[in-house]
Amino acid sequence: MLPPAAINEGDPVTPRPSATVLLIRGRDPWQLLLMKRPGGADFAPDAYVFPGGSVHDDDRSFEDEIRAAAVRELFEEVGILLARRGKSFAREADCERVRGLTRRGTPFGVAVRDLALTPAFDRLVMLARWVTPAQLRRRFDARFLLARLPAGQTLHPQQGEVVDWLWTAPSDALRNPDLALVYATRAVLESVVDARDVPALFSRARRTKEIQIVEPRIVQTADGWEVVR
Repeated sequence: MLPPAAINEGDPVTPRPSATVLLIRGRDPWQLLLMKRPGGADFAPDAYVFPGGSVHDDDRSFEDEIRAAAVRELFEEVGILLARRGKSFAREADCERVRGLTRRGTPFGVAVRDLALTPAFDRLVMLARWVTPAQLRRRFDARFLLARLPAGQTLHPQQGEVVDWLWTAPSDALRNPDLALVYATRAVLESVVDARDVPALFSRARRTKEIQIVEPRIVQTADGWEVVR
């Protein structure tokens, strides 16, 4: 159910391009990462979501701004760096160097380049695309991407932005009454719950030639405003 303050009574707001990452560990069985937003967050307060956020100006300096946003948001929110130096994948020491630069005010994209790292866009596989209903004040054109947890890296959740996190099987997340899930998160979890293992999940996503845009609607019910497809 949506609060009345979320509804926009004027002209529709242009959706903001954004990227969301389903970060996966293990193979069979496998789990994905969910993080909890703080209660005062502008978007999805108190809900468990995938790491992600809107495209920033810095992301547009890369050839793929959506994947650039995915790499940056994943690093900023949970400290995982999808990048390479030459043929080697980034390790925890590389993450610490990037963290050191960004803490001193260096933009993420500049920090990555200064350390001779290259974002690993090829490690991100497009899964789905959702556009927030036109009736809402805050709208996103969100791409959901799959990525594997790199070896040798440790989660560093962003203080103040991430108040809790867990690794979970999609089926367990969907059954857990203690996890508040927004409509899109629940639907995306439902779309991957039947994947028997990680190779099958990624293979299915790569075989999808055209990603259909999902545009849910807002309807008013006896209980308030609700999202439907």
